[in-house]
Amino acid sequence: MKDMNSLAHTTWNCKYHIVFAPKYRRQIIYGKYKKSIGEIIRDLCERKGVVIHE
Repeated sequence: MKDMNSLAHTTWNCKYHIVFAPKYRRQIIYGKYKKSIGEIIRDLCERKGVVIHE
């Protein structure tokens, strides 16, 4: 239960499912930007203390 958050009258465990899908995702994501986008998202999550489950 260490991943649970709580206040005086509530307890919660927040999880999100995020999908990045631009209109022409195949050309963009599988092209030269795939690695850069992944690094940026991982860096932002690390700064905020977010755990990524792949």
